[in-house]
Amino acid sequence: MPEGRIVKALSGFYYVDNGQQVFQCRARGLFKKKGAKINPLVGDWVVYDAISETEGYVMEVGERSSELLRPPISNVDQAVLVFSMAEPAFAPFLLDKFLVHTENAQIDAVIVLSKADKAERSEVEAIAEKYEAIGYRVIPTSTKQKQGLDQVREVLQGRISVFAGQSGVGKSSLINAVYSGISLQTGDISQKLGRGRHTTRHVELIPLEGGGYVADTPGFSSLEFVGMDEQDLAEGFRDFAALSGQCKFRGCLHISEPACAVQQALEEGRLHLDRYEHYKQFREELKEYQRRNKPW
Repeated sequence: MPEGRIVKALSGFYYVDNGQQVFQCRARGLFKKKGAKINPLVGDWVVYDAISETEGYVMEVGERSSELLRPPISNVDQAVLVFSMAEPAFAPFLLDKFLVHTENAQIDAVIVLSKADKAERSEVEAIAEKYEAIGYRVIPTSTKQKQGLDQVREVLQGRISVFAGQSGVGKSSLINAVYSGISLQTGDISQKLGRGRHTTRHVELIPLEGGGYVADTPGFSSLEFVGMDEQDLAEGFRDFAALSGQCKFRGCLHISEPACAVQQALEEGRLHLDRYEHYKQFREELKEYQRRNKPW
């Protein structure tokens, strides 16, 4: 049977690209049964059964190298996290939450600071230095001034990349600016709410000139810690994880344990206090999520 990659899922149909054409497919019945272990996602490499020149059924889903729940997509090489410097204001709390999720999914993250022309240069540089020191690539951009577009194009080439971030930060506008042949719908900022209107309604992989795919996804205002435990959360902070081997106790959660390397680094000013405060807030969110979703 032929194989291909799901590049779009919409209204019960899966659009499978075999490299030459796209087949509109439905999922085989076994995927729809209650308790099914796996359901097809955008990004999946699948085996399909063609029933006509344009239609078919998804029969098998290949092994995944990575998987995200929100947005629902698989086999992503990297997440491009787009956060604006203004309109809406930079949101470090939400950025750290996205980074925890990408770390937990074992997907590398690239941070793009959009609308950099609307902020003081020193502010942009401070944010870039902070996250670069942790180990992330940071690219300040401005679609109006054409800043950073070549660097974004470079990191996208030959990879499957998912764009994510707050609504209204300019994800679609950035993709449109980097690749002139792509035209994605963009939205304005709601002045009443102070955040962007959703313009992307589904996840779709868009082939890029020169190789690779990019997925534009719906924006999010919150993310729950589905499928994580306290250890996953602690390891989701790359700067904490780098020090955890020096903690006295294996599996240290960096809260009240003695001889904690993270606590010591905080006292010495080698870690950012706001990152640690976000970690503690995420712990409370995780506990609340676990209380609401007990299996009994």
